[in-house]
Amino acid sequence: MWVIIVVFLIGFILILLEVPSIWRREEKKELLVFSILLVIGIGLNVAKELNWNILNPLDVLIFIYKPISDFVMSLLK
Repeated sequence: MWVIIVVFLIGFILILLEVPSIWRREEKKELLVFSILLVIGIGLNVAKELNWNILNPLDVLIFIYKPISDFVMSLLK
């Protein structure tokens, strides 16, 4: 539980440090990207702390390319 609170606290500190300077420079796209990445990072950290299954990107690639690999291997036999 404490880890989740610390993650949110660090996220809040990052917002306090970064957002005002990005806002002053009027970089709206950078602010959007910063916000999206921060939410994803906080969400993944909270999910990891709650022991949820987090999808591994490599599993997705294996799911996509395994049938193709099997097909090519069957042609080569």
